[in-house]
Formats: sequence, C-alpha cells, structure tokens
Amino acid sequence: MKPNQQLSNKDKAVSFLELVVAGEVRVAFDKYIGENFLHHNPYFKGDRDSLMVAMEENEETAPDKIFDVKRVIEDGEEVAVHSHIKQNPEDLGAAVVHIFRFQDGRIVEAWDIGQAVPEDSPNENGVF
Repeated sequence: MKPNQQLSNKDKAVSFLELVVAGEVRVAFDKYIGENFLHHNPYFKGDRDSLMVAMEENEETAPDKIFDVKRVIEDGEEVAVHSHIKQNPEDLGAAVVHIFRFQDGRIVEAWDIGQAVPEDSPNENGVF
C-alpha cells in the first residue's frame, strides 16, 4: 500500500475501518484520526477517546467481526463507506454507512448509520 500521505481519503477511510475491525483500534486512531475529532454516535460521548474505548470494548466482545465494503463515495473532504458488518460469522449483520469528514488528511468528524439485516424481507433486491 502507498504511504499514508499518498492515500486518497477513500483509502484512508477504508483502512481506518479495516484496522478497527482487525482489533488495531489505537493504531487506527493514531494513524487517521485528528486531534480535535468529534463524532455523532448517539450511544457514546462525542469525543475521540470515548469512541476509541467503545471500539476497543467491542473488539473484546466481538473479536471475529466481518467487514465487507460494498461501496465508497468521496465528495471533496467527505467520504461515505457503505458496508456489511457482522459481529460473528453466524450473525446476519447490519448494513452500515460511515460518513467521515477529513481536514488536512485526517478524519475530524464522523457519523455512522446502521440497519439490521432482516431474516425475512419482502424486498427481492436484498439490503445490498
């Protein structure tokens, strides 16, 4: 892979999420998250350290997560990553969209939206 400064914001966003899923949460934060990072996950305080600790706790409870990127969209300093995340191989998982705002090559703001994959759905197109 290219050195960090040569990665596109799309590449950085995906790499950040891949590192988190691989259990390298602090590495991911050190490499890609800006100092004044804030997020909008309603279940945790909105600062960098609160989200990092929550991600580390999730790694402890679900070390076999599966992360499958479906699409990545970049618009200027913002990147959206649409993915299928499963907490374990048997889990149906969720369709998740992470939206990142970059500044000076670092993620400075994040949003995440998720929808559980239903066991039965009348939609013949599926979630993805």
